[in-house]
Amino acid sequence: MKNDTCSYWLDDPVNVKKVFLGLCVVCALAAAAEFVVHRHPHFSWEGFTLFYCLFGFTAFWCLVIAGKHLRKFMWRPEDYYD
Repeated sequence: MKNDTCSYWLDDPVNVKKVFLGLCVVCALAAAAEFVVHRHPHFSWEGFTLFYCLFGFTAFWCLVIAGKHLRKFMWRPEDYYD
């Protein structure tokens, strides 16, 4: 049984833009911290500029793609639990 009259805070496009802007600011701060914080890399490739930002983005992108494919196996009909 669905309640279609309920409104959530992410249903408003203004709030979605605020969340997106906040994520962009956090990413920019993380990238700026790369130039301020002295790192002690264990491997030579960890010392590349913006390595951790790019690695994190790539890892998250791979998780999203894997989730899209996993959904094909885990999909259930809408009334599966009824």
